[in-house]
Amino acid sequence: MERIYVNQIQGKIGQKILLKGWVHVLRDHGKIKFLILRDITGTLQCVINSNIIEAFKTSETLTQESVVSVTGVIVEKKQAPGEVELQVESIEILSLASPELPIPIVEKNENETEQSIRLDWRWLDLRKPEKALIFKVWTAMEEAFREYWVKNNFIEIHSPKFMSTPSESGAELFEVKYFDRTAYLAQSPQFYKQMGMAAGFEKVFEVGPIFRANPSFTSRHDTEFTGYDMEISFINSFQDVICEEEQLLMFVIKTIKEQYGEQVKKFYGREIIIPTSHFPQVTMKEAKSILAKLGVTSEEEGDLNQEEEIKLCEYIKREHGHEFVFVTKYPISVRPFYHMRDTEDSNLTNSFDLLWNGLEITTGAQREHRYDILVKQAKEKGLTLEPIQTYLNFFKFGCPPHGGCGIGPSRIIMKLLGVSNVREVTYLYRGVKRLTP
Repeated sequence: MERIYVNQIQGKIGQKILLKGWVHVLRDHGKIKFLILRDITGTLQCVINSNIIEAFKTSETLTQESVVSVTGVIVEKKQAPGEVELQVESIEILSLASPELPIPIVEKNENETEQSIRLDWRWLDLRKPEKALIFKVWTAMEEAFREYWVKNNFIEIHSPKFMSTPSESGAELFEVKYFDRTAYLAQSPQFYKQMGMAAGFEKVFEVGPIFRANPSFTSRHDTEFTGYDMEISFINSFQDVICEEEQLLMFVIKTIKEQYGEQVKKFYGREIIIPTSHFPQVTMKEAKSILAKLGVTSEEEGDLNQEEEIKLCEYIKREHGHEFVFVTKYPISVRPFYHMRDTEDSNLTNSFDLLWNGLEITTGAQREHRYDILVKQAKEKGLTLEPIQTYLNFFKFGCPPHGGCGIGPSRIIMKLLGVSNVREVTYLYRGVKRLTP
């Protein structure tokens, strides 16, 4: 008999079926046992009567989270979850779980086991339906990103993660021994995205790992994560990049809401709101002015801390009814040398961050594509040209005006689900003190 999934039982009343999955809950009522079977699609109540001798005998040896194969007949049962249940005819134990689970699988969110313990036993933690949903949503999200990019003539690239020189700043680098010299794990595919522009690809995207030696223990930082990047040529200004990202995010969020909106609401209580174009924008100067009027203290003139991001987004939602806001025109002091300068104020850059409900999910900019100006800006930042000469050479032989952005998919998932910690939405989190499992 061919196995079916729990979500395929509708319309099979009176039919004999085969299910495979985990023992989610096991309840003993004397001559009747109730087994809640869980597979990747859902749960189903299975009833084992003592007159089905072999199945009943097998059920007496079962432990929670054992893996089983169950056959039986689907019957209507108004009192059962979903108003149907399986009358069991046979059970085969595929893998017997140790009786003492290190963490509970069935528990109330408000009484959930401490996060650090759950992360030690992450594969058990992920058995919970609400945890599995995170990665179903992630799968749909990544498919939607790719669908948008491919339909809009982007070319996918896979840039190297070993680099001879830092891709951003030198402060957050992982050094690795590379034969007879030192290499660095890539903090970003930035340089190689721009190489794609110089190569004439015009539009590129990449999905790949990012490494940041960030000694931070916050709920939004990690040392290894997946990054989504895109770069486009022949732009007139950084506003073209902003427009592209707006269209991209509206498409992605609409896709996820259509596929998983109800489940997200059920498990996380979050109503996914599809954003409308155009997203609100404020310059950094305007953002600081707004925050000052709100009584929020600024630590740094040209950047926003976590509290400022949260308060600014609350203000934008209150005043504009929008969950997103672009913050533009960051000063050169907090942006890398390759960001194009503002023509009206050379102390500012044609750059932006995108905030979503209090969390930065994107950094982007128009890049400087003119070789002489790029060299000048690198020198102004105090950089030695020799280590970045290969990068500079990309712009020596004709390169179109271009710009792009780096997007944090784990942070997007956080906001889609209303989850406050990046550790919860990362398959296996890596941080300052976590390298296992």
